[in-house]
Amino acid sequence: MSRAERARAIAARAAFGGGGLAAAGLLGVGILRAEAELARHLIGESPETGHEDSGTYGAGAGDPHQLLVLGDSTAAGVGADDARTTLGANVALGVAAITGRPVRLANVSRSGATSLDLVAQVDRGREVMPEAQIALVMIGSNDVKNRVDQTRSVRALTEAVAALQHTGARVVVGTCPDLGTIRPVPQPLRLLAQRWSRDLAAAQTVAVVETGGRTVSIGDLIGPDFHELPELFSADRFHPSSAGYARAAAAVLPSVLDALGESTADSGRSLDRRRGEAVEPLPTAAQRAVDDPGSEVSGVQVDGNVRGERGRWAQLLRRHRPDVPAQVTPAGEPASD
Repeated sequence: MSRAERARAIAARAAFGGGGLAAAGLLGVGILRAEAELARHLIGESPETGHEDSGTYGAGAGDPHQLLVLGDSTAAGVGADDARTTLGANVALGVAAITGRPVRLANVSRSGATSLDLVAQVDRGREVMPEAQIALVMIGSNDVKNRVDQTRSVRALTEAVAALQHTGARVVVGTCPDLGTIRPVPQPLRLLAQRWSRDLAAAQTVAVVETGGRTVSIGDLIGPDFHELPELFSADRFHPSSAGYARAAAAVLPSVLDALGESTADSGRSLDRRRGEAVEPLPTAAQRAVDDPGSEVSGVQVDGNVRGERGRWAQLLRRHRPDVPAQVTPAGEPASD
């Protein structure tokens, strides 16, 4: 079974309430035990503390854009130097600089969270930012680490995306990163982590786009540069550093801007097939996005139809990334609302 077929099957089970295959049946008890030991030694058993980066960023005329951030340690900024260099802060600064309007950021993420924790985060988000325009979700690493059944994981993400959209927010999901790129992880466990995380990322893409959101593949966006650019990683060699978060923010920023209805370098242009961009069935686009970090997948219509013989139509874009003005000072210290 191809990754596209596995992604479609997982998303279908999640949508229709079917149970997932037992993790032990998929991977083998012995390997799972080794993976658990790996997680304890290299990723850690206890969630690390992130940064409180909620607050208002940038300056300019007009009402602030409303950005809600949800997810795990990546969303919480574990590994960043300070609250001004987290993923959320970088995205907020980028939106403010490009649109000329301030951005109000509310971050309800939690280090250690899995997809099963997202609904509670959505509830918290409704309290602190009831009129969020954009919801940025970063999730998946702990689902792999904790061996959460992929069907349950994808179902929980789908419910969260639907709930966020019900509030009027546009949803951008950064899919599960490729844990097989974490260099301290030895083989064959690295290969196992890679397969599971990539399968989850593809299934997340299918489910999110089917629900009306869009995804950006995180994949190995940072991993391949571990040896050449170690500054992209924090001291734990697992979470991004401030520089790593700036790179990840540059990947999701164009999708956030587009979801806000703001013009980007990609606005109004034709698909560039030389860059691998295409309109194709959603499972195919999901599989290709996993192999091409930084790709955006969103739903489209073909001849007025959202579906073809092979399912939902989707568009894969390799967006042009603007520079993220990481050194811009926010309009006041980030503070919890």
